[in-house]
Amino acid sequence: MTAVRLQSLLNSLPEGWGRVLQPAGDPAALAITGVAEDSRRVQPGTLFLARRGRGTDGHRYIPAAIAAGAGAVAGELRPDELPAPFPAGLPYLQVADGRTAFALLSAAFFDFPSRQMAIVGVTGTDGKTTTSTFVHSILAAAGMRTGLITTISALIGDAALDTGFHVTTPEAFDLQGYLAQMRAAGCTAAVVETTSHGLDQARVAYVDYDVAVVTNVTHEHLDWHGSWENYMAAKARLFDALSTSVPKPGVPKTAVLNRTDRSYAWLKDKPADQVMTYAIDGQAATCTASAIVVDRHGTRFLLHAPDGTVAVQLHLLGRYNVQNALAAACAGRALGARLPAIAAGLGAVERVKGRMEWVYAGEFDLVVDFAHTPNALKETLELGHELVPPGGRVIPVFGSAGLRDVAKRRLMGEIAGQLADFSVVTAEDPRTEDVAAIMGAIAEGLEAHGRQAGRDFICVADRATAIARAVALARPGDLVVTCGKAHEQSMCYGSTETPWDEFAAAQAALAARGLAAAEPARA
Repeated sequence: MTAVRLQSLLNSLPEGWGRVLQPAGDPAALAITGVAEDSRRVQPGTLFLARRGRGTDGHRYIPAAIAAGAGAVAGELRPDELPAPFPAGLPYLQVADGRTAFALLSAAFFDFPSRQMAIVGVTGTDGKTTTSTFVHSILAAAGMRTGLITTISALIGDAALDTGFHVTTPEAFDLQGYLAQMRAAGCTAAVVETTSHGLDQARVAYVDYDVAVVTNVTHEHLDWHGSWENYMAAKARLFDALSTSVPKPGVPKTAVLNRTDRSYAWLKDKPADQVMTYAIDGQAATCTASAIVVDRHGTRFLLHAPDGTVAVQLHLLGRYNVQNALAAACAGRALGARLPAIAAGLGAVERVKGRMEWVYAGEFDLVVDFAHTPNALKETLELGHELVPPGGRVIPVFGSAGLRDVAKRRLMGEIAGQLADFSVVTAEDPRTEDVAAIMGAIAEGLEAHGRQAGRDFICVADRATAIARAVALARPGDLVVTCGKAHEQSMCYGSTETPWDEFAAAQAALAARGLAAAEPARA
């Protein structure tokens, strides 16, 4: 087990970060084996950090952490303010802000791995995982050994490590650990999918970013942020980090902006060594696209950059993936990739799990997609209409998460009311909310566009049954697309994460019709 001497850990931290209020023993000899803010993750020698959160106060769990073998404790309170007496035999460190301190201690434990690599951060409402995957592939095609952390997994060399059920950006200690493994594996660059929650909760504090990329910023997570402006401000922290991150020789701090998105006006004046833009609608930008052709075999287009034009063939579908590809091209250019490597890298991405991924192609089609925001659902349904033949219907299976942004439920229904031919409304992580109430809010949006229950949509609470109903309804030429779960490995009911496999549910629905999963042939 890796261990760091407590004194060495303290020496690596900036002056004024906190105070050691209760020294115990020789800090030069005390071995710290990890940093945790969840008492259930404490092992012998762990430094446990307690902080006050929205739902609970971590200081209450200090006794549990000590019982599990914590070697030291940090907290936002003084020892005499703690809910339970603190033993004299342990070091106690008081910190001003627990979130930032946890990120700082985590980075220091691994000796600040992001300072030895070029770091690309990708944020936005939709397209983060795909854009991050594109950037990783471009840098690999350019000859750079590159790590990748996305909502799906962490890629370190040839190893893919699970990053969790419902967290896109890992907690700070895990994130810094992944970066340290990448450094040890000889990576010279890393791509980190960076969420607004990760930024707002300081999970990515002390990640030294060099390139900041935004896809788009639309309606999402307003349950946490309260308003679009607060949500945008959280996203903007990635770009603010460019001016505070440690500089690296030959790596300019670069902002990559979507010239056609609402976020552009907010971000265009953020300090950076250089700004690159992208657009697909004819606006002037660093990277643009023309001659876009989308069919069921992929997407092809011409990529225009200041140093030339190159033809790109994507395996992935949709105009929105052209936008993601352009964002990735800008990020690649920022780190020295040339057009041939950019085209090769984009073309090498054969799939991104759960992103318009075919399960069946026959008399009708069945696709799994992650679309879980109003904008993503809109883009998926519009793409669906490009793919079906005349007379074919687009049939989405979708829901909206419980204990999350309430306003988007009706919005999702309204979009389906405008663009879907028939909708199957179902559960998507209801948590402690009533599934029927969530589906009812979606149904209101459908009905606002003249859709009638039974004729134009049905509500089926059990997701596996809902997928089976959609598949049973499919006629020749139809496209059934299951939205909102995709790669996720669990469904949250109450406070319990129950194992879930969207692909297995889709395959079971096919089997009920006597069909076997089959993807369309590649062009």
